[in-house]
Amino acid sequence: MTVGCLTGDLPQSYKPTTPGQRGLVLIDRSELYKGRPVKSLTRGLTKSGGRNNTGRITSRRRGGGTKRLYRIVDFKRKKFDVVATVERIEYDPNRTAFIALIKYDNGEQAYILAPQRLAVGDQVVASQKADIKPGNAMPFSGLLIGTIVHNIELKPGKGGQLARAAGTYAQFVGRDGGYAQIRLSSGELRMVRQECMATVGAVSNPDNSNQNMGKAGRTRHKGKRPSVRGVVMNPIDHPHGGGEGRTSGGRHPVTPWGKPTKGRRTRAPKKSSNRMIVRLRHKH
Repeated sequence: MTVGCLTGDLPQSYKPTTPGQRGLVLIDRSELYKGRPVKSLTRGLTKSGGRNNTGRITSRRRGGGTKRLYRIVDFKRKKFDVVATVERIEYDPNRTAFIALIKYDNGEQAYILAPQRLAVGDQVVASQKADIKPGNAMPFSGLLIGTIVHNIELKPGKGGQLARAAGTYAQFVGRDGGYAQIRLSSGELRMVRQECMATVGAVSNPDNSNQNMGKAGRTRHKGKRPSVRGVVMNPIDHPHGGGEGRTSGGRHPVTPWGKPTKGRRTRAPKKSSNRMIVRLRHKH
């Protein structure tokens, strides 16, 4: 495999020499850059442990984890018609995808999401109309129908919001007036303005979902705390709690606060962006 080429390294399994390595499956990151990130492109990241400004837990099962530096990733790609060269591919602890350090011809550096099949030494550019190759960014008005894209803007100039996680992508399937129609990985068909930017290719690290952490400690290092099922709690702690012996709940699944869950749709019925959805992901 070419050094730095992100075709999607296969997961790496380990011999069960210890209990924590039995079943352990990790992504092979041997070809990623092993040094520290560019200092000017990072900032500190404080942990909240899931607590709000009054100290109360508003998001359960968070806490601990290894200290991180936040990498400032360019989701806007507004530096038009300036060619940049890929310096290296890096691991980013703040997201599932890998990131690429690019250096523009004028000497400026930036981090972008690394797409699949982007190699060290490749050149990328953002323009109104550019070549259809991984890493190039342009508005939908300059893209060919059928192109696989990621890092898609929902509002012109706001920066990419769709298809940013590892292995995700969307397909540009048509034009309708001033809008572009895109099909997301979930099956949803939606519209965005043709002035919105998108980057060619699918996001790197497609095997991220095949990982098996192997032990609880490795998950704790990521800042995730244990999740306790409601049916094993007492009645005071959860609506599913209590009962003699093992019970399956015996009622519709609800949250600790009595709200329906497990399949209950939570999207607001009058959300303004609903009109941009041509076909819901639930209706294939």
